[in-house]
Amino acid sequence: MWHLIILLAGFVPLIYGADLLVDYASALAKKLNIPNIVIGLTIVAFGTSAPELVVNVFASLEHNSAIALGNILGSNIFNIGGILAVSAIITPLAVRNSTTWIEIPLALLAGIVVFALANDKLIDGSEISSLSRIDGIVLLIFFVIFLVYNFTLIKKGGFTDEVSVKDVAPWKATLLVIAGLVLLVAGGRVIVYGAIEVASRLGISERVIGLTIVSIGTSLPELATSVVAARKKNFDIAIGNVVGSNIFNIFFILGVSATIYPVSVQKGSNIDILMNILLGLIVFVFIFTGKEKWIDRKEGIVMLLIYLGYLGYLIAIPA
Repeated sequence: MWHLIILLAGFVPLIYGADLLVDYASALAKKLNIPNIVIGLTIVAFGTSAPELVVNVFASLEHNSAIALGNILGSNIFNIGGILAVSAIITPLAVRNSTTWIEIPLALLAGIVVFALANDKLIDGSEISSLSRIDGIVLLIFFVIFLVYNFTLIKKGGFTDEVSVKDVAPWKATLLVIAGLVLLVAGGRVIVYGAIEVASRLGISERVIGLTIVSIGTSLPELATSVVAARKKNFDIAIGNVVGSNIFNIFFILGVSATIYPVSVQKGSNIDILMNILLGLIVFVFIFTGKEKWIDRKEGIVMLLIYLGYLGYLIAIPA
């Protein structure tokens, strides 16, 4: 019980640290006359995924592949089956063309790439399956391509969302950015330690802990961002936050994790990888089920039920 409390307590400095980092790194960037849109696509996007990144870096440094892979796959599955589903239930979501034809397919591609790279046994007949350092570099190359695409959209004026930035002195912003980083690191270290201890003492696999408690906890910034955006009918942020996070998680965070230390693929992980792909495919199909490109409430409920069914599978078969 104490280790579970420690695990859950780790999310407090982790999430608060991410908020400090986003708010005051954005403020510092604004003082340096960096455009709002660049702040939104880099600092804010990085900040909402910072919890996953920090947890995965610690997991990789400790050679804990189950948590590293489970956190990313679990976060991506929760992003669609939990966050996007709840956002669509709050209000039907309109989907713009670039999201429909580029970003959602790119998120699908990310899932397919992971499936291909993580199945050495199936594809190459190897004795073990893993994401090697070379695989990590391949994922990072895809991430660079994604960044180039984003900055191409900036030049075309493809983004119009404004980013709210605090007005504080540069010295104060710098100190608070450092404080945010310290809290992120402390929270991430506590979570990895707590997850390993909870798994070992309760007899639950670290893969399942990573796919559930850890991944949902590290996805709380995305949940807050998308739900608030949905309530304000800011559809671009509500959907873009989820899809962008899924791309960022696989291409950047999993790429960094595998580059630090090869990520071995656990028994049952193919189910998680395929669930990630399936939910991405379902989103793509749902966009075209009506006259307009929308994800409506009924479709949100379907996605949520699929996610709850997946959680039930993890509890029933916790291998």
